[in-house]
Amino acid sequence: MWPAHGVGGRQDLPIPFSAALTGAVLALLVSFVALGALWREPRLGAALTGARSLPAAVRTAVTAPAWRWVWRAAGLVAAAYFCIGLIFGPDRADNPTAGAFYVLFWVGLVPLSLLFGPVWRGLNPLRTLHLLACEGLGRDPELGLRPLPAGVGYRPACVGLFAFVWLELVAPERATLPVIGAWLAAYTVLTLAGAVVFGSRWFDHADPFEVYSDLVGRLAPVTGHRDGVLVWRNSLDGMAGLRPAPGLTTLVVVLLGSTMYDSLSNAPVWVRFTQESAVPAPVTGTAGLVAVIALVLAAYRAATALAGRWGAAEPGTTAGEIAHSMVPIAVGYVVAHYYTLFLLEGQRTIALLSDPLDTGADWLGTAGWTVQALGTTPAGVATLQVTVIVVGHVLGTVLAHDRALALFPRRTAVLGQIPLLVLMVVYTVVGLLLLFAA
Repeated sequence: MWPAHGVGGRQDLPIPFSAALTGAVLALLVSFVALGALWREPRLGAALTGARSLPAAVRTAVTAPAWRWVWRAAGLVAAAYFCIGLIFGPDRADNPTAGAFYVLFWVGLVPLSLLFGPVWRGLNPLRTLHLLACEGLGRDPELGLRPLPAGVGYRPACVGLFAFVWLELVAPERATLPVIGAWLAAYTVLTLAGAVVFGSRWFDHADPFEVYSDLVGRLAPVTGHRDGVLVWRNSLDGMAGLRPAPGLTTLVVVLLGSTMYDSLSNAPVWVRFTQESAVPAPVTGTAGLVAVIALVLAAYRAATALAGRWGAAEPGTTAGEIAHSMVPIAVGYVVAHYYTLFLLEGQRTIALLSDPLDTGADWLGTAGWTVQALGTTPAGVATLQVTVIVVGHVLGTVLAHDRALALFPRRTAVLGQIPLLVLMVVYTVVGLLLLFAA
């Protein structure tokens, strides 16, 4: 689809691989020791009793029904504009559809959700269409033809997320309009059909983009209190409030594993292997994607099983309870891997969006834009990439430690975290290896 993300090979990085790896591992070890010595009671995920409210004018504006409809309308308008290029635009490299879908939308959801919370819930055009249809028919949008099965959890979203990352990373001709259009048509039909059958709660459990935005948005510094008041919060409180649910572990592992596979697929050794192999590239790509996700899941399952045994936790609970600690790690990989793609390819896409039909028009006034480096340098980007990967792992260590204090008896709390620390170190080593090799 696009060239390798990031800044290039190992020779472009401002520090040796050994120094980056040593620093990352030391950061995790120091964090683990400091947490064990200084953080001895669960602190995260408590009620927001001491949270500071946003200014009254802001609270009044964003809680008004009109505010919600402004963003619903914005989502519909953006989707309609996107469909102009998708349906009527020329199927050429200068069509902005692929960039709008894979870069501005998919990658852009991360910074938006990190800043403002689960934004896609308010913008989602399919949710809005379902709401409008229900209002026209006089039906409660939360009620479908039958109740949503108990215990469905995030399993439908896991399927949708895997389908998307397969499209993005493996599918042949994945940047062409017919392929993108076919995938989006299937996604639209299945999502709306599920909403008709199970009601609007289907979006919370099955729409991969809403669930993805919600996961990342739990790290946002702003949230709604139980009484509807918007408040500032500790971002880790939001993530610690994510409770175990069926499919949550698999969902986070698919997100993390697919990003790792994307790095691997850009590594020279993998590119050479796929080019020299007699097996079709989509087959090797699918096998590679599944294998990386399976390895990430196996490592996680093994570490949490051992942690539960050493920590004397209730059997079968550790994997789900600790899953939330993987989200900052996955977010760190996404930011590290896609930062330059979003910054540079995003500018090109915005310029092309001004004329999705390639008629010489300038509908948005951006047709004359040229891609600017915006201060990015190989050294600066590489430093940011290493930093966000390490920070993601440190935050994951903090979340895992806090949950372990509530999950394990006090006498075994630190011992039970040792397998989790080893897991964090393994993920860090693999992440940096892929970063330096890409």
